[in-house]
Amino acid sequence: MKAIAKTRLAALIRSDAQRFAALKREIVHLHYFCKGTLLKRMMKCGNKKCACHRGPAKRHGPYFECTYKVQNKTVNLKLYPEALHLYRAAIHQSRKLKLLLGRMERLSRSALARLAQQKLTGAD
Repeated sequence: MKAIAKTRLAALIRSDAQRFAALKREIVHLHYFCKGTLLKRMMKCGNKKCACHRGPAKRHGPYFECTYKVQNKTVNLKLYPEALHLYRAAIHQSRKLKLLLGRMERLSRSALARLAQQKLTGAD
């Protein structure tokens, strides 16, 4: 391998390490997180004579829920409107974490390939 190619490979490896460290710093700054989906529901009550049974526009609500899976079972957590912003932020943080982990994995794959190439060429 030419000296220029070895120098370029070493620079790419350093760049990978810096980008990986930056992604780790982003993870450290995350707050509470949870997977799930927020739902706004309009419900019918148990009283058959109530107006809510005559049309969707007359249903009771809105009621808010956070749904998520635990051991392949869906869990519905009823939320007070005051807690809605907490769960919305936590779900956003969960999606951000998933995105960051995906970016770290893709970066790790390319960095590992470069490190393996460096070991093969004896450029360390």
